[in-house]
Amino acid sequence: MQKTFELGSEYIALCDLLKVCGVSDSGGAAKHLVASGAVLVDGQQELRKTCKIRVGQQVRAEGMTITVVAGHG
Repeated sequence: MQKTFELGSEYIALCDLLKVCGVSDSGGAAKHLVASGAVLVDGQQELRKTCKIRVGQQVRAEGMTITVVAGHG
């Protein structure tokens, strides 16, 4: 499944992105998912829960690919 996330600031923490996009039900579940090694950022395994995700990056987890684009406004 593909999803596009419009980023309205400089960055979003990885665990917050996973929660906002519905990959995980809560922040705690998102942190556990990251810690388990099941999240890829730009094709590389990411273990830092609060990794700063910026415009142009791609996050993959639980069968979902999230592309981060610049927000309008």
